[in-house]
Amino acid sequence: MARLHATAWNRYKFLLSGIVLLLPILFLYQSLNPVFPDALPEITVGEYSIVPMPYDLDPAYQHDGVYVKDFLLTFTAGDIHNIRQGYLNIGQEPALISEIQKSTGGEGFLHGSKHGQHVHAISKPQISTEASIWLTIENWNGEILQARWSIPQPMLN
Repeated sequence: MARLHATAWNRYKFLLSGIVLLLPILFLYQSLNPVFPDALPEITVGEYSIVPMPYDLDPAYQHDGVYVKDFLLTFTAGDIHNIRQGYLNIGQEPALISEIQKSTGGEGFLHGSKHGQHVHAISKPQISTEASIWLTIENWNGEILQARWSIPQPMLN
């Protein structure tokens, strides 16, 4: 059956459907090539050399009722099997271990493998200029190690 009126919709609907089919390729490319912000400077504390990297520069988000910011910690020196527990928080001072252990969702605690430790760093909803990134590590012998990083300017809200 021939169309008597060649409207714009009839002319371009095939082209539109082709574009819609190509969009997943763009999203696949973006998901396979993520862009992360620069890592923070390496700090040595005890036997460990640690490089933290935020996953993004977005503000802290709410996770199980607690505001958190995601980080990847890479241990370039030291044996992570000697760590009993480690946690990360963003604030004016390091959080006490008794406060961190009260969280039911495991927020703040390091978890992962020797290739990288993931952590949901406990934070305030707004990160201020007075805040710092604090890492606290407890070894199996009870020794407490602390490291501090300044908040990079792009992370400030």
